[in-house]
Amino acid sequence: MIERPFWYSRIQEGWKSAPVVWLTGVRRVGKTTISKHFIEDGAHYLNCDLPAVGQATADPDLFFRTVNVKTVIFDEIHQLKDPSRLLKIGADEHPEIKILATGSSTLAASQVFKDTLTGRKRTIHLSPVLFDELPAFNVGLIDRMYRGGLPQALLAPEKDPGFYREWLDSFFARDIQNLFKFRDPGKFNTFFEYLLRRSGGLFEASASSRETGISRPTIEQHLEALEITNAIIRVRPFHSGGKKELLKRP
Repeated sequence: MIERPFWYSRIQEGWKSAPVVWLTGVRRVGKTTISKHFIEDGAHYLNCDLPAVGQATADPDLFFRTVNVKTVIFDEIHQLKDPSRLLKIGADEHPEIKILATGSSTLAASQVFKDTLTGRKRTIHLSPVLFDELPAFNVGLIDRMYRGGLPQALLAPEKDPGFYREWLDSFFARDIQNLFKFRDPGKFNTFFEYLLRRSGGLFEASASSRETGISRPTIEQHLEALEITNAIIRVRPFHSGGKKELLKRP
């Protein structure tokens, strides 16, 4: 396992000020691998994709009273029926237990999360592999730019185009469709690939609509979904006056 101490320390710092740390980042950015690091310190790890985890946490108070560990990790917690209730009870009734929850979106992404846990959590946005982490992955900056920053892509012996297509399919099925119920993967993937090709450039919704043949309301819905799931970051222009930052094109 490749050590990523920067992120371990960020999580530890988050626990100092709140019982729940929400580790979020785009799919396959390394959330599961980083969370499993804490198993070495005695953390109890749960993969929320498994039906048995939903059954075990159906009574949150009973679960936390009997878990008998200092740290609990809920990986892909949005797969549970009522994840925010589970985290809220853990934070309020069992603050001595440190909780790490992972997911590819914000807590307010969908109706699955009925409470955003204000005051009970600290959010850490796990970004793709950082420049300072490249030596640990045994790659240079050129490889990082050519392959992207997902750990699996960087650890592969060479660039595999099939990985990126499979990633797009998985991203739509497990994040976008699951959270937002979009029914047309063709339109969504067309718009996403359009944005990928324009990375670092100006974005204008009307122009995007004309060039992709997708309606402007759909463009705006897809753009919001991509931001919520950490697939894109909309960068607003810097101005000394706050009004211009809001009005100028991102």
